[in-house]
Parts: sequence; C-alpha cells; structure tokens
Amino acid sequence: MENKNKKINFKIRPVIEKDREWIKKFILKNWGSEKVISWGKVYYPHKLPGFVAVSNKKYLGLITFKIERGNCEIVTLNCIKKRRGIGTALIERVKKEALKLSCKKLKLATTNDNLDALRFYQRRRFYITDIHPNIVSFYRKKIKPQIPLVGYYKIPIRDEIRLEMRLKD
Repeated sequence: MENKNKKINFKIRPVIEKDREWIKKFILKNWGSEKVISWGKVYYPHKLPGFVAVSNKKYLGLITFKIERGNCEIVTLNCIKKRRGIGTALIERVKKEALKLSCKKLKLATTNDNLDALRFYQRRRFYITDIHPNIVSFYRKKIKPQIPLVGYYKIPIRDEIRLEMRLKD
C-alpha cells in the first residue's frame, strides 16, 4: 500500500504561454467552466499570471492570481496530489511575488462547503474577513449556471467566505 503522505520532488515555475491550453482544460474540468468567480468578479484563469508545480514534465498543481490596488488575490489553487506540500509551496511563491510587488494583503474566496480549503488556508495564517450569505445563488443565476447546488460533504453551496493574510501594515 502506498504512503499517501510520501514526499515528492517538484519544481515551482511561472506559468508560460505553452501552459495556458492545459490551464484552460484543467479549469474547465475542475471548476465546471473556463470562468471563475471570486470576490464578485469574473476571471479566466488561463489568462492570469500564475505558477505551476511540475515533476517529470507532469503538472502537480496550479495557482493563479491577480494584483490590484496593492492587494494580491489568489483566484485559483488546485493540487493534483494532496498533502504533499504543493499547495503550501504555491502559496509561498505567490506570497513572495506579492511582497516583491509591494502588496499589503493576500486574499482569496472559497465557498461554505469547502471545509478542507478553509482548514488549509487558516492553518497558513489566512483569517476570515467576510461571509456573504447566499451570494453563490446569485452567481449561479446571473453569471455561472455551472456552479453545482451541492458541494463537498453533500453541503449545499450557498455562501462565499473571504479570507486574507496581511503581508504589510
């Protein structure tokens, strides 16, 4: 039986043009559409800056982000292999980029059903700043009908939970 927490070697590098078609397909497969909604804005992750985790020419993870008004918003974070340090390494790489660009905050949003993400982010010094009750119903109706009604752990997807990490005061 394979040890699921086995360390693997991977490299983090910036997204390059040849990654964009893979990102487009990956987001479609994992997010139900090429479009992602975060903090009330629509994004197309394959068009955003980001970083990929790779090992032996295989993608292991992806993070995309947007810099705006002195803040860095993580738009997507996905790891193909969980609990291997990939997600943490991707966040640290974006954090380094945000500090280089003088950002004051790192922010992101997730949904109420994504308990694993809430655990993950809070353990990495993000704190909850806002909860927008039932806004996902609005997103589903007006912007992205592909958002499922029920998510992880059979929890109805309704609310957007916003988290932040202070980088500078």
